[in-house]
Parts: sequence; structure tokens; C-alpha cells
Amino acid sequence: MSDASLLNRLIEALRCLPGVGPKSAQRMAFHLLERDREGGRKLAETIDEAVTKMGHCELCRTLSENPLCDVCKNDTRDRAVLCVVETPADVMAVEQATGYRGLYFVLMGRLSPLDGIGPSELGLDTLADRLGNGQISEIILATNLTVEGEATAHYIGQMAAARGIRSTRIAYGVPIGGELEYIDRATLAHAFSGRTEWSETEF
Repeated sequence: MSDASLLNRLIEALRCLPGVGPKSAQRMAFHLLERDREGGRKLAETIDEAVTKMGHCELCRTLSENPLCDVCKNDTRDRAVLCVVETPADVMAVEQATGYRGLYFVLMGRLSPLDGIGPSELGLDTLADRLGNGQISEIILATNLTVEGEATAHYIGQMAAARGIRSTRIAYGVPIGGELEYIDRATLAHAFSGRTEWSETEF
């Protein structure tokens, strides 16, 4: 009975992954137990190490196992340009698909008053400090092209405008409602290279 209980616990634990329902979780559990126990041990060890050691970069807020992530530590990056994205996955998408060489600020979400997510939850006070330090000359608004993402870009664009900082919005090669981590590289690269001047009249 305990074996069955442990199996059910494993299946239920696998369901925490996005897009994994009961049947998928069951297939994964049986695969690990029947065909790849060593892979399962490595998976468990790596997950445990990652959730224990990984935090957030003190400067840009992306996921990092060190106080500063590799991008923020890199002295060759252009510190006058700041790309604002919603998630660490968006940072990875931009890094893999474009030739962008500036820095990032990761919001870890988007403005959504109905869900209780306002400026403070997105660290916009920290972003305001960065915009006010005199180093930033342009911010790239690379939030997702959803209603909430557009509202977030609008809010941050106003913050930048109040400080005399140029704001650009990634071009609309990215489909409305699309999320950066799921966009193909060619589309994202085109959208990035074709970004346009941000304007309040667009909203």
C-alpha cells in the first residue's frame, strides 16, 4: 500500500509542472521508475540544488545563483540601454534570438490590479532608481503584447519620459497576445531590430 501511495505522490508532484495533467504526469512517473531511474535521481538532485541555491540578481532581478547575474557582471554590455521584460524566460529569449548587448530589468510579472499586482510588486521603485542614476539613455519596452503588457509598457514609458529618457517599443512582428518565450527566433529578432519610438498617443 505504501508503494502505491508513494507512486501517487510522485504523479501528483509532477503535476506542478505547467501543461502537465494527470495522464502526462502518470506517463512521466512510470518512465522514470521503469526505464530511467538514474535520470530521475539526477533530475531530483538538480531540482533540489536549483531551488535551494538560485535567487534573483540584485540589479536586474533575473534568476541567478550569484548576487549579480552574468549579464550584469559583463563589462562589455552597453549600460546606457535597458531592456524591460516580464520574466527571466524573456531574457533568455532575447539573448538567444537577437544581438542585443545592453542590460535588462525583469519585472517578474505585469500590472494587473484585479490580481493585486501593482507597481510595488513589479519593483518599479527599483526601476525608477535605475532610471534616475543618469546612466540610462534608452529603455526598450519588451513586455508581452497583451492588454496587461501594454498597460505596463505605458506606465514605464511615462516613468522614462518624466526623466527625459528615450523609450522604444519592440516592433509588432510579435503577435498580439503572444508571449516572448514562445515566439520563434526569427520573428523576435525582426521585432527587436524594428522597434519604434514609444509614444503616449499609441495607447
